[in-house]
Amino acid sequence: MRRRQFLKGLIGATAAAAAPSVVRAHDKVTFATNWVAEAEHGGFYQALVDGTYWRHDIDIVIIPGGPNVNHRLLLPVGKIDFYMSANTLQAFDAVANNIPTIVVAASFQKDPQVLLAHPGVETFDELKSKTLFVSKEGMASYFQWLKRDFGFDETKVKPYTFNPQPFIANKNSAMQGYVTSEPYGVEQAGGFKPKIFLLADQGFDAYSTLIETRRETVEKKPGLVQRFVDASAVGWYNYLYGDNRAANDLIKKHNPEMTDALIAYSIARMKEYGIVDSGDSTTLGIGAMTDARMKSFFDKMARAGVVKGDLDYRKGYTTRFANQKAGLELRPK
Repeated sequence: MRRRQFLKGLIGATAAAAAPSVVRAHDKVTFATNWVAEAEHGGFYQALVDGTYWRHDIDIVIIPGGPNVNHRLLLPVGKIDFYMSANTLQAFDAVANNIPTIVVAASFQKDPQVLLAHPGVETFDELKSKTLFVSKEGMASYFQWLKRDFGFDETKVKPYTFNPQPFIANKNSAMQGYVTSEPYGVEQAGGFKPKIFLLADQGFDAYSTLIETRRETVEKKPGLVQRFVDASAVGWYNYLYGDNRAANDLIKKHNPEMTDALIAYSIARMKEYGIVDSGDSTTLGIGAMTDARMKSFFDKMARAGVVKGDLDYRKGYTTRFANQKAGLELRPK
C-alpha cells in the first residue's frame, strides 16, 4: 500500500511538472503625463520600474508630456488609456464641455501652486501690495479666487513668462510657481531663499495630479481602473518612503535636463508640505478624494466666477476607485 501511495504521488508530481505553467494576461495600458518627466511624476515611474504595475497585471507605457504637447486631447478619442491632469478644474471643464472623461483618483492632496516673495515678507496679506507675476492660466483660475476671497488687485499683475529674473530684480514683487521647482530656481539664480506661500494652505483646496480615464473604461473595465489606481498609490508610497533610485534614473532618461539636485529638492518639498500624503490620504490612502472636498472647491470657483454655479460638477469624478487604502500599510508610522 505504501508503494502504491508512493507511485501515485510520483505520477502526480511528474504530471504537475510536465503541465504548462499558467501565464496571466496583462492589460496593455498607455499613461500620458501633462509635462516633461520630473519628480512630481515619481510615483508612476516607481510603480513601473519596481514591477508594481506588472504585479497588478498591467503592462504600462508612460508617455511624458511637454510644452508643445497636449495629451489630454488624446484621451477622449482612445489614443491613450489614462491621463495625468493638472487639477480639479479640468474635471469641471470636461463636464462643462461634455467631454466623456472622468477623474478616478487624486495623487496630490494639495495643489503645489505657490506665490513667492522676497525675504522680509511675513504674511499672505502683504502680497496684495506687491507687483504680481502671474501667467494667463493663473489669471483665469486661482487669481480670480484671490480677487474674490482676498481682495487682490488685477492692476498690479504683470505677465509671468516662466522666467524668474523680473521677480529676482524687483524686491517689491511676488511670482507664481510650484513649490517643488520655482523656489529652487530662484535660489540658484538669485542667491536667496524666497518666502513661500502655498495657495492650498490659504484655502485653495483643489486636488492636483489627478488620474483621468474615459467613462467607457470605467463602465466596461472597472477592474482595470481599480488595479491602475491601486498600483499607482503603491508606487507613490514606495517613491516617497522607499528606494526611488531606479525611478529617478528613468525620469532622467525621459528628461535629460533633469538633475539629481532638483529631484531631491522636489521630493523634500512634497514631503514637507504634504503635497501627496496629507489630509484624507492619511486614513484613506494616497489618491483619496471626497465629495465634501470637491464641493468645497467647486463652491469657491463658482463664487469667483471661474465655473458656472449650476454645473453638475459631480459628473466629473468618482470616488468608486480611490479611498480603498491601497498601500496604506507602507506609510511610515
